[in-house]
Amino acid sequence: MLGNNIKELRKSKRMTQRDLAEAMKVSQQTVGAWETERAIPGADTLSELADYFNVTTDYLLGRPDKKDEDTKTADIDDDDVIFTYEGRRIPKEDLELIRRIMRGTRNDIK
Repeated sequence: MLGNNIKELRKSKRMTQRDLAEAMKVSQQTVGAWETERAIPGADTLSELADYFNVTTDYLLGRPDKKDEDTKTADIDDDDVIFTYEGRRIPKEDLELIRRIMRGTRNDIK
């Protein structure tokens, strides 16, 4: 998975293995070894690759995007939902203040 992702990202930028090797300051043989998974880049190099291609290290490793899975949404007007901040429940009075701020009615705030 990792090797294929590196190869696909490199090709999407129309780069040769040599181009990527120069950008990462490694040999062309090293890039080839990554892409065929005969070698695995170290943690620092993996991070550099992710930054270079503007992706996450999780993406490079083929892991699912946890951010999407962990994100939960709720309508702030839903009275059946308990809202928390830093592990503490937000009081109803504060939720009303938040609603007013979000509606842009700051003048209504006491």
